Amino acid sequence: MGKTKPIVIVTRKLPEQVEARMRELFDARFNETDTPMTQAELAEAMRAADVLVPTITDRIDAHLIAQSGEKLKLIANFGNGVDNVDVTSALRRGITVTNTPGVLTEDTADMTMGLIVAVSRRIVEGAGALVGGGWNGWSPTWMLGHRITGKRLGIIGMGRIGQAVARRAKAFGLSIHYHNRRPVAPAIEQELGATFHESLDQMLSRVDIVSVNCPQTPATFHLLSARRLKNLHSSAIIVNTARGEIIDQNALIRMLEAGELSGAGLDVFEHEPAVAPRLLKLAEAGKVTLLPHMGSATLEGRIDMGEKVIINVKTFMDGHRPPDRVLPSML
Repeated sequence: MGKTKPIVIVTRKLPEQVEARMRELFDARFNETDTPMTQAELAEAMRAADVLVPTITDRIDAHLIAQSGEKLKLIANFGNGVDNVDVTSALRRGITVTNTPGVLTEDTADMTMGLIVAVSRRIVEGAGALVGGGWNGWSPTWMLGHRITGKRLGIIGMGRIGQAVARRAKAFGLSIHYHNRRPVAPAIEQELGATFHESLDQMLSRVDIVSVNCPQTPATFHLLSARRLKNLHSSAIIVNTARGEIIDQNALIRMLEAGELSGAGLDVFEHEPAVAPRLLKLAEAGKVTLLPHMGSATLEGRIDMGEKVIINVKTFMDGHRPPDRVLPSML
């Protein structure tokens, strides 16, 4: 890297271990307030930095990239997805983009499985009743949920996270169905006992639980549209730990309100951090379980993400291709 350390601007507060290591290696500048930067603040950072380390809360669009300084050569995204970065515009300006793939797989799969169980067994609703003084003792007909063993799980997106969800679900006795751009390797299908559905519509009509685990791209925006959601039977539930924009949220809300779906477990939402008031009302009624984008929120996962960012930055500044480079063809 030479004698002069590169200026690395980090847009959100990271775990102490990660920030300490960055200070050692780079001229690292941090957002001590941990509040999302405004577009004006991001533009200023992109004019000053050699490397920008944004998170999913930062919208790095074409307009912002056009304002970046000549020094900026790397956007090292602190996150697995890069839907917050206009990768094509960055590359046109000679800016490399990297991400942190693989490190969040197990954490997100754990949360997905947790939501499947929580929605099916009404765990959050039961805990709320207990704390709120609504429990008068055991009853054979009170707070009845549904058994998940023997149910059919339909996974949308059979990448690393989808496969990790499938392994957990198989251990719970669910049968595995999936929709993907292409079938996974036969050995993986055999291991998971998984059935591939080329038609998403057909899969939705045959499963009891849907887990959304695909990335957000232009092709997956409202992939679960109002029309597609109608394929689900009324006792089905949906769990989403991917991105809120993959589901037509208004259509989902209408179906939940009308009793056309049994429930939903959502860790992500359209227009985050705003949550639709109608969803909050459904949560109060015990019809949905809502979480504040916690799928990858483990200390271990965040540290692993930070280490990935550091490796990408150091490799790039040493004149080599970073291991987690993102290209438009990969999206």
